[in-house]
Parts: sequence; C-alpha cells; structure tokens
Amino acid sequence: MLSTPAFALKSGPQIAQHFASFVTKSRSEGRMVGKSSTYGAEVQVFERLNGIQHLAETGRFKAWFLDQFGVLHDGKQPYPGAITTLEKLASYGAKMVIISNSSRRASTTIEKLKSLGFDTSLFLGAITSGELTHQYLQRRDDSWFATLGRSCIHMTWSDRGAISLEGLGLQVVESIEDANFILAHGTEALGLPSGDARPMKLEDLEHVLELCAEYKIPMVVANPDYVTVEARDLRAMPGMLAAKYEKLGGEVKWMGKPDEVIYRSAIAMTGVDASDCIAVALGRLLIQLPSKLLHPNTMLTRLMFCLLSHESGLSRTLYIMCH
Repeated sequence: MLSTPAFALKSGPQIAQHFASFVTKSRSEGRMVGKSSTYGAEVQVFERLNGIQHLAETGRFKAWFLDQFGVLHDGKQPYPGAITTLEKLASYGAKMVIISNSSRRASTTIEKLKSLGFDTSLFLGAITSGELTHQYLQRRDDSWFATLGRSCIHMTWSDRGAISLEGLGLQVVESIEDANFILAHGTEALGLPSGDARPMKLEDLEHVLELCAEYKIPMVVANPDYVTVEARDLRAMPGMLAAKYEKLGGEVKWMGKPDEVIYRSAIAMTGVDASDCIAVALGRLLIQLPSKLLHPNTMLTRLMFCLLSHESGLSRTLYIMCH
C-alpha cells in the first residue's frame, strides 16, 4: 500500500499492504520476521485510525517520539491543529521527545520549533541524527568511530546554512588522498579548510563520491533521509548521497532513523521501556523499517510505530503497527 519511491507516498490505505507484502515475501524466502513475538501467522500489521485522540486518552503509551518535518510542520509553518494536539497530549501525561533526521544539533531543532510557535516546554528534549553524529564523533567511545581518523571531506549546506564542526577536533580537507572519511551533513556544498563552504550541485558531490570510492574511505551520514518536506516541496537530503556511495561499494555509517541507536537515545531520555513508547513518523519511513524488523530480537520490534499516510499533521489518517 506504499507507492514507490518512498518520497512519492500518496494518501489513502497504501501503507499496510506494502508492509504485509514485505513480511509475506520475506517468509516465503525463509527469512525471519519474528513470527511468534511480533507478527502472527496471518499478517495483520496495521490498524487504521483517524487521528491520535483515542491513543492519547487510553494512556496506553507513556512516551511519544514525534518526528517534526511532515508531522508537526512543513518547515515553514505548523500543520493545523498540531500545537493544540501537543498540548492535549501533555495534559494526558505523555512524555514527548522530538526525534528527527536533521543534520543539526538538538538545540537548533528546539529553537526552530519555538520560532514556529510550539511550546517547547512540553518536550523532554530532542534527539536528532545530527546530534548523534556530533556526540559519537566527539566521544569516540564506539569502536567504529574510535578508528575513524580526524581528516574528512565535509559535505554540508550552503543556502540552508553550513554545519559547524567546532569542538570535534576534525580537519576538513579538499584532497581525497588526505581524507580519513566523508562526513555528510548536507547536499549543497563542500566544506573548505577555512571553515567556509563552496556551493556545489548534487551531481558534482556525487562525482566527488565516485573518487572517494576509489580510495575506499568510509562515510558518516548525519541525516539518513533522502528528501525532506519544505513548504510542500521536497528537498534532497544526505541520505541520497549515502545511498549513492553504497551503490559505489562504499561503507556508510547511517546515523538516525530508522536505526536503533536514535531510538535508544530517545528511550533513555524518557526512562521508560520500549514497549511503552510509540514513534509517530511519516509513512515513507516504512521503506526503511522492514529490514530493521527482520530480526525479532531487535529493540525496534518492541517499539510501536504510528505512521501518517502523507504529510498531513497529527489530525489526519494514520496507521498503527499491531504487535
């Protein structure tokens, strides 16, 4: 029920059938889909709802993980009813965390929401893919990041504002021969050693990736999304570059949804069990979720997902995954 590509998602009951078809196909191929713990013999993985009022009133979920773009706002203004919906959720005692594939730090996300008129005191906080990337590059307590090196090719933003690497101890280089890894924050420019950014077209950045692939240097992608919503338009995101690099044979470290690490961070912020949490996101996340749910022991099989049928805000049709 999900149209392809992911960012061409249409309204209507297209989500559940896509996922059910994926599960059925996986089983026919002998792949594990958590038959006993997550999905029954008859595949019924989604229930259709009209808004989230019933879920909120029952108090079934203690913590709510809310995406921002396409769920709360379109990048320019809140969706109708989004602000009052959050106030109602808070009145029911919901612990709310913004969880977003944004290249920027969590504090920037909170300021953005405040500027759009949201009461940010309602949130426990925010965790973004950009925040995770910053923390992992700074701490280096993960074995993969510990061996990464300090010199990087930096793909960043131009019109949207370049991403600062201050405090990370990184050296931005222009020569691929001198680079230990690629850091992808944006799709509009190439970072310079001076701290400035040189605007580049997406296809030019992809050419840089072709050269990087020859040297087999890894990539860290600080925003796994392929596109984002911006006043009803769709803009290319770093996930496009990461997908291109993987096709070229490059190694990519995906930081953010739908990988488990970002949900673990959000759960830690709330202090509740994964089974008491629900994540509200756009239906196109479903393109990426199935491969994460093939293994029944993953934390993601205990986390409920509530998927909007299209960029519409919280008050429109959505689908909730049935456990």
